[in-house]
Amino acid sequence: MIELRELAHGDAGAVECIYGPESVRFLGRGPMDANEAREYVAGALSSADGKPRVRYTLGLAVDGDLLGVVKLHSVGSVVAVSYVLRADTWGRGYATEGVRRILVLGTDRFGAAAIRARHHPDNPASGRVLRNAGFVPTGVRAGFVTYALPDVWR
Repeated sequence: MIELRELAHGDAGAVECIYGPESVRFLGRGPMDANEAREYVAGALSSADGKPRVRYTLGLAVDGDLLGVVKLHSVGSVVAVSYVLRADTWGRGYATEGVRRILVLGTDRFGAAAIRARHHPDNPASGRVLRNAGFVPTGVRAGFVTYALPDVWR
């Protein structure tokens, strides 16, 4: 069973694995170490307490195994979606399902005027995730392929 859930302090080890060398190749950063993963989880927990809450950093778990992170954050009237999965779980539809589920937050909780996403041009699999979740390409900006969720979806 696939679920999106709040991260917990005990998830730091799994987050470190999620942000491993293969998964971060197109993110413009290196892999996470244990300390960075603990800080990441602490930051996610802190943002969960924000009033108003402008960032959701949720764990994507399958049958209790935390294998990814799906994020949603608000910048004014625009909401951005991003995701990262452990490399050994790619190609099974988990990222698409995680994005679909977090989009409900974007429309219900933020009342977003626009929902956007992007991916590195050398990572076409990420583009397939976005298209399968209902996004349409809008161009290229700052070296990334950009996407928007059409109003029809909502």
